[in-house]
Amino acid sequence: MKISEKFHELKKKKEGALIAYICMGDPTPDATKEYVTALVRGGADIIELGLPFSDPTADGPTIQAGIERSLNGGMTPDVYFKTIGSLRVHIPLVVMTYYNIVFKRGLEKFVMDCTKSGISGIIVPDLPPEESGELAGVCVNNDVDLIFLIAPTTTDERLKRILAEGKGFIYLVARLGVTGARTDVASSTSALIQRVKTTTPKAVGFGISNGEQAAQIIKAGADGVIVGSAFVDIIASGKDVPARLEGLARELKAAIAR
Repeated sequence: MKISEKFHELKKKKEGALIAYICMGDPTPDATKEYVTALVRGGADIIELGLPFSDPTADGPTIQAGIERSLNGGMTPDVYFKTIGSLRVHIPLVVMTYYNIVFKRGLEKFVMDCTKSGISGIIVPDLPPEESGELAGVCVNNDVDLIFLIAPTTTDERLKRILAEGKGFIYLVARLGVTGARTDVASSTSALIQRVKTTTPKAVGFGISNGEQAAQIIKAGADGVIVGSAFVDIIASGKDVPARLEGLARELKAAIAR
């Protein structure tokens, strides 16, 4: 399923999108498959599956620990694509990884592997839009969305470029710094949502961990919320993981049904 199709479907229902992140292979590939199923049961609309990299500069301690567990469990790009190809879900899947992984595998091969395994979008947080032309071209040729991030510090010039080239959804970074659950919504988040004028769906991530925060984000004008560290914390606990993932997803989704 295409990302645009999912957002169109949700718009008709007047619902915000719940985009859930977990790291593939944390702690094992088979466990991840079970967790994806639980998130879908809970109402996740799009699932972002991290392809682990040893130097995840955009990620905070929670997701870094998940990446380490995944790498220690033997996760590789080959295992990643094979595992995703075995999933039986009917919602869009997105890969989040770092450019070294993409470059090392080869841009054409990486994007074609995404297509073959059922991945609809790619997020590469350390790839500046000014240097993304080659990958963007490969993505267009293979009908895969290249998703860009916009932060409160993004310049107007870069913002225009991202809005012209970004596909799927625009990833708005709710606060400066790295990923991680927070207890509040940054005051700059609403201003960022209003600043970004586009018909492409806007999804906000970095720091969202509960239904109240998610509702605030949607009320401020976003089309979706991205939640990662709160789910990865549940996985790290090792306690009743599928049930708790489903429960948190259900709470978040209920909060953003407009």
